[in-house]
Amino acid sequence: MDRGTEDFAAFYERHRDPCFRAVLAGVGDRHLAEELTAEAFARAWGHWRKVAGHPAPAAWVVRTALNTHVSWWRRRRREVAWDAAAVGAGAGAGVQTSGHGPADDDATVVDLAIRTALRKLPKRQREVVVLRVFLDLDTRGTAAALGIAPGTVQAHLHRALKALRTELEETHEREEIKR
Repeated sequence: MDRGTEDFAAFYERHRDPCFRAVLAGVGDRHLAEELTAEAFARAWGHWRKVAGHPAPAAWVVRTALNTHVSWWRRRRREVAWDAAAVGAGAGAGVQTSGHGPADDDATVVDLAIRTALRKLPKRQREVVVLRVFLDLDTRGTAAALGIAPGTVQAHLHRALKALRTELEETHEREEIKR
C-alpha cells in the first residue's frame, strides 16, 4: 500500500463510527445514514489529497453526506411520481438495520429520543450540534466547516442545547406519566 492509501485507511477506521453517528443524528434514518456516510467516504477517497489537507476532514465527510441528502431531496422534488405506491415507498421509514453498517451497540446508536429531539431543531442548529457534539470539533473548526462565524456557532449551540434539554425533559415527563 502507498502512503495515501494507508493514511485514508487509518482515517476511515478512526472516523467511520463518529461520522456515521453524526449523519444519523442529522437525517434520523439508520439505513439512509449508512448509505450517505458510505457515499461521503467514497467521495473523500476520490479527493483524498484535498480532503487530507482540510482542517477537519471528518467534518468534510459529514458535510458531504448531509449535502448529498439535500441534493437527493431536491432531485426528488422535481420528479413526477408514476403511482401512489412509488410515492409512499419512502414514507414512514423507521430506524432500520441493513446489516452493513456499524454494530447496534451503545457506542454507535443514537438514542431514539435524542434523534427525535434533534429532528425538531432548525437545520443550522442541528448541523452545529452534529459537528460540535458528535464529531467533537471546536468552535473554529465547526465555523470553518459550515462557513459561518465562530460567534454564530456559539449562539446556535446555546439555542440548540436549550431546546434539546427542554424537549428531552418533556419527553421524560411524558414517559413517567405513562408508567
